[in-house]
Amino acid sequence: MKRSLSLLLAACLVIATQAHEGMWLLTKLKQINEAEMQKLGFKLSAEDIYSINKSGIKDAVVRLGGGFCSGEMVSAEGLFLTNHHCGYDAIQGLSSVEHDYLTDGFWAMTRKDELPAGFNVSFLQRIDDVTAQVMAELNDGMSEEDRATKIQEVAAKLKEAVGKENGLSADFKVMFEGNEFYLFVYKTYRDVRLVGTPPSAIGKFGGDTDNWMWPRHTGDFSMFRVYTGPDGEPADPSEANIPFKPQHHFPVSIAGVKEGDFAMVMGYPGSTDRFLSSQGVKLALDVEQPSRVKIRRAKLDIYEEFQAKDNKVRIQYASKHASVSNYWKYFIGQQRGLKRLKVQDKKKAQEDELMAWVNADASRKGKYGDIVKLLDAGYGERAKFEKASVYMQEAAFGCEAIVLGFRMYGLKMQLETDPKDAAKVSAAVARVQAAADDFYKDYHAPLDEKVTATMFRMIHSDVERDLQPGVMKTIETKYKGDFEAWAKKLFATSMLPDRAKLDVFLAKPTLKALQKDMGFQAAESCLTHFRNVLGPAAGAGDVDIEKGYRLMVAAMREKDPTKSWYPNANSTMRLTYGQVGSYVPMDGAHYKHVTTAKGILEKEDNTNDEFIVPGRQHELLMKKDYGRYADENGELITCFISNNDITGGNSGSPVINGNGELIGIAFDGNWEAMSGDIAFEPELQRTISVDIRYVLWTIDKFAGAGHLVNEMTLVERKPEMKEVVPAPVELVAPAPAPKKKK
Repeated sequence: MKRSLSLLLAACLVIATQAHEGMWLLTKLKQINEAEMQKLGFKLSAEDIYSINKSGIKDAVVRLGGGFCSGEMVSAEGLFLTNHHCGYDAIQGLSSVEHDYLTDGFWAMTRKDELPAGFNVSFLQRIDDVTAQVMAELNDGMSEEDRATKIQEVAAKLKEAVGKENGLSADFKVMFEGNEFYLFVYKTYRDVRLVGTPPSAIGKFGGDTDNWMWPRHTGDFSMFRVYTGPDGEPADPSEANIPFKPQHHFPVSIAGVKEGDFAMVMGYPGSTDRFLSSQGVKLALDVEQPSRVKIRRAKLDIYEEFQAKDNKVRIQYASKHASVSNYWKYFIGQQRGLKRLKVQDKKKAQEDELMAWVNADASRKGKYGDIVKLLDAGYGERAKFEKASVYMQEAAFGCEAIVLGFRMYGLKMQLETDPKDAAKVSAAVARVQAAADDFYKDYHAPLDEKVTATMFRMIHSDVERDLQPGVMKTIETKYKGDFEAWAKKLFATSMLPDRAKLDVFLAKPTLKALQKDMGFQAAESCLTHFRNVLGPAAGAGDVDIEKGYRLMVAAMREKDPTKSWYPNANSTMRLTYGQVGSYVPMDGAHYKHVTTAKGILEKEDNTNDEFIVPGRQHELLMKKDYGRYADENGELITCFISNNDITGGNSGSPVINGNGELIGIAFDGNWEAMSGDIAFEPELQRTISVDIRYVLWTIDKFAGAGHLVNEMTLVERKPEMKEVVPAPVELVAPAPAPKKKK
C-alpha cells in the first residue's frame, strides 16, 4: 500500500528516521560498535569509554542505589546531575510543610547547606566475562533445577573472590537468557547530599499530562554531591568527610545540538524483554497490563482525594503518587503500542521463521525442536495464576500497613522458635523499629484504610475464589463481605497503623499478642498465600519458560551469526548511540527535534498544578533573559529528542556528544513507541532529554546559584554571543495560583 504524499514529504524532513537499536555492553564496543559510532560522528574511541588500564567516560557515570536511576559527574568536587524524578524521593523525604522543597525548590549556597540524601551511589570498576567459568560446570544432561543450582554456586564463589573491602561489591548477571554470564564490580559511596533542585513546577512541569509525551518542556533535573572519608575512600556520612574526587567528570557543552548530531547515552537501563515470545505478549495484553492499570488507577484516585484535602498528606504521598502514576500511564501506553503495531503477530511470524530453520536440519531439530512446545506449556501454566499473582502484588501488597506487617515476620519466627533468646529477639525488634521509623514519617492511616478496603474488595471481585488469600473468608463470614467495616475494625485495633501501639508491643513482644493483631493476621495470610500457593503454582511453568527462552535465543544467534546481538537490559551499565532527530508520529504530523522556552509560556496555566510557571521564571522568560545559554537564534532550548534506545533506569543518564561532552540528561521515552521495551520500533523510538543549557539557565539565572555552574567545566565552540537585550515588553501577569485547602 502506498503511503500518502504528505507522509512522504514529512519523512523527507527527518534526518534520523531510523532509531539505533541496542543497549550495548561496554566490553563489546570495540568489536561491534566503534566503527559505526565514528561514522555517525563519534570523535573518540571505544577505549576512551571503557578501559581496564585507564580512566574513561564510564567513570563519570553514576549508579543511584541499586540501579533505580543513573547520573553523571560534572565536577572534580563530587557534583553530579540526575533527574528531578530520580531525586524526588530524597527531596520529598527532606520536605515538610515548613520547608516544602518540592514546591519551592532548594539550592545549597555553601557546602554546609547541603542536605543528606539518604541513598548511596556506585561506580563501575570493571566487567568480567565469566561465561567460560560457568559453562565449565554445566552439561546438557542437567535438569533445569540442577543447572540453576550450579549457576548459583559458581556465582557465589565469583562474587566472594571480589571481596567487600573499601566499598567493593560484585553483581553476577545472566545474559542472553542463560547463554552468557558476567560479573560487574562496583565501588559504593554512602555519603550523598542534596545540592539543588528546581521547584516541581519546573522539574515536573507538565505532570501526568505530559508524562511520556513529546513535545516536552520539563526541567527534569536535580543535583547531588558525593562525599568520602578524609582518605578518599567510602565512608558513612560525617562532617569530617570531603568531596569525592572522580576519576573523570564530563565537560559540559553549551554549543547546543542540531538535527543529525551524534548522541550517545550511558546508564543503567533496568529491564527490557526484547526476546519475549508471542505467548508472552498475549498474556501481557490479556491479563497482566489491564490488571495493573485498573488497580493503580483506583489507588491514585484515593491518593489524590486525600492529597487535595491536606497539605501535609500532599507532601507525604508525593513520591508514592509519582511512583504509582508513572507506570500506570506506562502500561496504558504499552498496551496501545503493542496492539497498534501488531507486535504479537510480528513475534509469531519471527518464531515461525525460526522454527522453519530449526526443522530443516535434523541436528538442529534435536537441539531446538522443543522451543514452541516448552513456551506453550509454560505460559499455559502461568496464565492460570497470572491475574491472582498481579492482584496480590499490586493490590494486597499496595496496602502500606500490610507491607509493614511483612516486616514483622522475622520477629514472629523468632518468638515462635526461641522467645527466650533475648539477644535475637532484641535484634528482631530493632529491625522492626528501623522499618517503622521510615514507614511512619510518610504515612497517613485514614488514606491507607480506604486503600486497604478498596484493594481487598477488588481482589474479592476480580480474582477466582480459590486463588484468594485466606483472610477473605473472615471478611465474608464475620463482616458479611463489608470491606469498609473490616478495614475500619482493623485500623482501629491493629498496632500496624498506630506507632504508639506498635511501640508498646515492641517494648514487650509476645507471640500471642502478635497473632491476635488483625493487621498482622491479614499480612500473614497474604504473605503465606503468595509464597505457598501462588508462587509455586505460577512457578510450575517457569522451568519450561526459562528453558524455552534459553534454547530460543541460542537458536536465533546460531541462525544469524553475523547479526550484532545485544542482551536484554538488566540494571547493568549499557551504551546506546544514535543521532539527534525529529520524527513522524502519525500521518500528517511532524515533530521537531527541539522545544523552546516559548512552549512553557504557551502551556502556562496557573489554575492547573501541572502547568504552573513560577513568577520569577515567567518574568525571565518574558524578558528573554537567557544569557549565554541562548542558542544562535536567541532562543532557550528546553528539551531535545534523539533516536537512542533507553528504558527505565536510564532516567538521569548523561546524553553525550561526539567529543565526550555532556549535552543533556535523558528522562523519558515517547508515547508512540511505548511498546519499545518488548519490540523496538526504529521509525518511532525517541529518547526525550532536558537540554543542558536549560539546566544551567535554571541553576544560574533562575536560582541565582551560579557558583554551581562555575564548578563545572563548560565548553563553548560557537562564537561568543552577546547577551540578548530585547526591547522593553509589557509583562503579562500570570493567572493566580489556586489556593490550597487547609
